[in-house]
Amino acid sequence: MKIQNYINGKFVNPIKGNWLNNYNPAIGEVYGQTPNSTKEDVEEAYKAAAEAFPKWSNTSLEKRSKILSKIADLILDKIDILAEAESKDNGKPIRLAKKVDIPRAASNFKFFANAITQFSSEAHESVGLNAINFTLRQSIGIVGCISPWNLPLYLFTWKIAPAIAAGNCVVAKPSEITPATAYLLGEICTEAGLPKGVLNIVHGLGTSTGQAIIEHPKIKAISFTGGTKTGAHIAKIAAPMFKKLSLELGGKNPNIIFADCDYQKMLATTVRSSFSNQGQICLCGSRILIEETIYEKFKKDFIKKVSELKVGHPSEENTDLGALVSKEHLEKVKSFIDIAEKEGGKILFGGNKVEVENSKNGYYLQPTIIEVSDNKCKLNQEEIFGPVVTIMSFKTDEEALTLANDTKYGLAATVWTNNLNRTMQFSKQLQTGIVWVNTWMLRDLRTAFGGVKNSGVGREGGFEALRFFTEPKNICIQYE
Repeated sequence: MKIQNYINGKFVNPIKGNWLNNYNPAIGEVYGQTPNSTKEDVEEAYKAAAEAFPKWSNTSLEKRSKILSKIADLILDKIDILAEAESKDNGKPIRLAKKVDIPRAASNFKFFANAITQFSSEAHESVGLNAINFTLRQSIGIVGCISPWNLPLYLFTWKIAPAIAAGNCVVAKPSEITPATAYLLGEICTEAGLPKGVLNIVHGLGTSTGQAIIEHPKIKAISFTGGTKTGAHIAKIAAPMFKKLSLELGGKNPNIIFADCDYQKMLATTVRSSFSNQGQICLCGSRILIEETIYEKFKKDFIKKVSELKVGHPSEENTDLGALVSKEHLEKVKSFIDIAEKEGGKILFGGNKVEVENSKNGYYLQPTIIEVSDNKCKLNQEEIFGPVVTIMSFKTDEEALTLANDTKYGLAATVWTNNLNRTMQFSKQLQTGIVWVNTWMLRDLRTAFGGVKNSGVGREGGFEALRFFTEPKNICIQYE
């Protein structure tokens, strides 16, 4: 499979002819190539977007909405093709891609197709001054969208859909590790009738393609999802250029379990929140904190449940964990497991690479549980982003809250309790952008999404995304 850039409605090769190998993580082999675009490619994408912007920004909301809805419908029509491509690129089970990733990508377009028709401005009457103020929400212009490899089409569309719904034109870069579904999205956008130049997709490394996007003087906003270190690099470049920034970064999310929880629901959900997508979701609960009175029971039951998970080829229907996304990432995750004992931890289950039948070169790893006693250890402070969780006990609510907040991250938290007072106290005092109580990953696309501390800047989702991708302009009129 040879992927091309999608610029001005056409598929084109990179100008300088630079290519990257694209690997299938399930078998550890190259299966295609993707461009490593340079600033020249980004400039061509920008020119196409700039040419399209005047007409697209003045296109009626009804027409924009119809095109976005058509894109959503086509994504669902091609769900099998997209799910297989996502699995081949990323290593996740096909059934997970078909159940979650691809439907959510369609929902992103469908949601913003409707949201833009309900996105209203404000008006204020200045009583006694014979004046009225009203606010216009105007498209920014050309914006850059850079998305990660863990939920490739899901998060790519999460940025693109609100950007174009709001009347902007986009220069977008998917992860170079998982470019296939972004490439296929270009075909879908053409088929749906999206005008050429409204969406331009340039593939390549962050150090080349991504750098060219964030440095471009006329790209006015950057929406990025990825690692905290990269987010800091983007901010350092973009802030002095006065670009708008939305940064959704890393997490080290606590899963806080109290004895009064619905135990069976908690146990099943905790297995899922620990190891979905091989633990490669920024929202996974990677630090499990358990009330002391049920700690030993939980430990025993959790190990049993996790031991029943099947690590296998992503195409197999009964596979629970597929391959990690790359050999480099597998080695990074394994390096954390290898220092567990040095960090004062004890591996209770897993920790080893797995050789899957007929896929011996694939990047597979057992789901891993590590018992720790010190929240300051590296395993509890650094984002591992793989099928690895730590568990530790706490005695009091105060201790649980202190442990939960004691990291540089603040993306999400899960609280398991049936105590209403505790629910309200923890919801208020947890230093995170998202709190789930007695559930996990239950998303309403109308709600604000994002983190605090080193987990990011700004919010995505719902009208928050449309506000980010527009500029407010106040108009004041005085009358006699």
